[in-house]
Amino acid sequence: MANKHGPLMHLQLGEVSTIVVSSPEFAKEVMKTHDVTFASRPSILASKILSYDSTNIGFAPYGNYWRQLRKICTLELLSQKRVESYQPIREEELSTLISWIGSKAGSTINLTEKMFTTTCSITSRAAFGKKCKDQEKFISNVKQSVELSAGFNIADLFPSVKLLHLVSRTRTNLERLHQEADRIMGNIINEHKEQKATKKTDENVRAEDLIDVLLKFHQEHSSDSEFSLTISNIKAVILAAWACQISNSTWVCRYGLGFEMGLMGFEAAWACRIAHLGLDMATGHVLFLWVAGQPLFCIVDIFSAGSETSTTTVDWAMSEMIKKSQIVKETLRLHAPVPLLLPRECGERCKLKGYEIPIKTKVIVNAWAIGRDPKYWNEAEKFYPERFLDSSIDYKGTNFEYIPFGAGRRICPGITFGLANVELPLALYLYHFDWKLPNGMKNEDLDMTEAFGITVRRKDDLQLIPIAYHPLPVV
Repeated sequence: MANKHGPLMHLQLGEVSTIVVSSPEFAKEVMKTHDVTFASRPSILASKILSYDSTNIGFAPYGNYWRQLRKICTLELLSQKRVESYQPIREEELSTLISWIGSKAGSTINLTEKMFTTTCSITSRAAFGKKCKDQEKFISNVKQSVELSAGFNIADLFPSVKLLHLVSRTRTNLERLHQEADRIMGNIINEHKEQKATKKTDENVRAEDLIDVLLKFHQEHSSDSEFSLTISNIKAVILAAWACQISNSTWVCRYGLGFEMGLMGFEAAWACRIAHLGLDMATGHVLFLWVAGQPLFCIVDIFSAGSETSTTTVDWAMSEMIKKSQIVKETLRLHAPVPLLLPRECGERCKLKGYEIPIKTKVIVNAWAIGRDPKYWNEAEKFYPERFLDSSIDYKGTNFEYIPFGAGRRICPGITFGLANVELPLALYLYHFDWKLPNGMKNEDLDMTEAFGITVRRKDDLQLIPIAYHPLPVV
């Protein structure tokens, strides 16, 4: 539609006046030039019910509460230091995954499913301190919640017609999901409180999880007249983190962000090709993947390095990966975790390059179309990571032709947390295994059809055959 109607389209979706932005120029107008004007979110039924009256970081209205919550997320929950503290969890869960894949060498496996399970385990341990006993129910709940949160159901298109909420059963389904998630989250939070009260947990050994951090803030600021964090707010924040990571793992990355990555997000045909290029051993236990004489990324081989792997080496390798992450960058360009960025709302009448935008207009930025704009990308539909070898473009929101995580004040705050769960598994998949398509399929036969919702994912799970390439050491 953008190719036919231009980079700024107006759509009347039921009762909701909506504009769709599909070019870097207009995206910059919305997310930089008039960032404050478009910093708030429209009211969405799913967010109001599932997120405790829209009090999570993603859908909270722009204002003091959102600013304080974002400060907590960026300085405490999702800081570089906090993300690094979860490295042992990632290594342990990925070690289990890689060992399992190795045991299935030569057989067809559902890589999508296994990656999803592993991502959920990492997220659960980071958020709750351990795997949730109701994890399967919780995962199913969050999956359904994400599907219902796109903002395009009939209840959101005709918000004044309350009868439609009942006829479509949207509100009923949302309230059922909310009650189930609230019960699970309540049990987990109460367990944390009891552990702290009875000192059953050795705080000197166990790293703080996300709930620990939020509960501490809740207690320290309970009497703060300007800003306090209620138990419901804590539940909203944790649920949002889970939704982000689960969405990303199904994108494999994804998205979403929230974090969910590896082979699922990019052309598996290209993955099979690059696997044959191999990885070279460099100094110590740092591995580099080379293409056309250039390192695409590097990673510490956590399996051969064992317990002697130093924190310094891990930190160095992770920082280098951020610089050399062409594979992930290209994946994000073609398969943005959230193809239509979370909607914004015009807070006051303004003009975008001469076009007047009324107050309360819903604004959708089409990151999917922007990432495939032939005006900015040569052979835009081709998966070609090498295009980023000599490019300074990154996903931090300063290059508006490339905004997989958004930009401006409402840019995704969980980029660091999400990427930490992306590049390590991807590097390990490519280092330890070669990959083949099953049933004699050719690369061009692979169905890359996408299923769209609030997040984008492959319509079909990725089925591949792992072939031992650099086998795991025998313990």
